[in-house]
Amino acid sequence: MTDDEVADALAGMGPRLRAARERRGVTLTGVGEATGIAPSTLSRMETGRRRPTLDVLLRLAKAYGVSLDELAGTAPGTAPAPAPAPVPGPRAPATPRRAADGKAVLPLTRYVGGPHAHKHVLPAIDAPPARPRQTSHDGHAWLYVLYGRLWLALGDRDVVLDAGDVAEFDGRTAHGVANAGSGGPVEYLIVFGPQGERPRPRTPVPGGGPGSPGGPGGAA
Repeated sequence: MTDDEVADALAGMGPRLRAARERRGVTLTGVGEATGIAPSTLSRMETGRRRPTLDVLLRLAKAYGVSLDELAGTAPGTAPAPAPAPVPGPRAPATPRRAADGKAVLPLTRYVGGPHAHKHVLPAIDAPPARPRQTSHDGHAWLYVLYGRLWLALGDRDVVLDAGDVAEFDGRTAHGVANAGSGGPVEYLIVFGPQGERPRPRTPVPGGGPGSPGGPGGAA
C-alpha cells in the first residue's frame, strides 16, 4: 500500500468500526463486556481520537464477525467507509432490541461519546428468579425504576427497588439486575457515563433533604 492508501485506511477505520458494531446491533457497553475493551476506548476509536492496535482489531473483528481486511477497508468489494457527520448530534429514535432472555432495550440517546441513556424492560416471570448474573466495566451508572420491582445485585449486596427508587453506582463494582418477581414486567431507565460522567443535582431537595439549604449538611 502507498502512504496515501495507508492514510485513507486509517482515516476510515473509526467509521468502519462503528458501522460493523451497529450492524451487529450492540452497544459500546455490550462490546466492552464481550472483548474486555473499555467502552470509552471504543468510543474514542470510533470517533478517530484513538488509533486501534492490532490486538484490539483482532478482538473486534472476532466480536463483529468480520475480517481485518473489512475493518481496514482493503477487502475486495469493501464499500467506502461511511463519512462521519460533520457535527455530532442526536439521531432518529432507535427501535427496541430484544435479547435472548426477552429483555427489551431501547436506546434513548445516540450521540458519539459522552453519557447515554437506555430504557430497559424485563418481562414478567412465573417462578422466583435466580440471583442476577453480574458484570463490571468502566464508567458510572444511574438507574431509575419506572414500573415494577427490580432486583439489583451490587457486589455482595442485594437490593430490591420499587417504582420511583434510584440507584447510582460505579460500573467497576460487579452488578446485575433481574425482575424481583412482582407479577408483571419491570421498566427502568439507565443513564451511563462511559468515562465516569455522573448526574449533577443543581436544585435543593424539596422538604429540606440532605445537602439542601436548611437540611442536614446544607447551608444555614
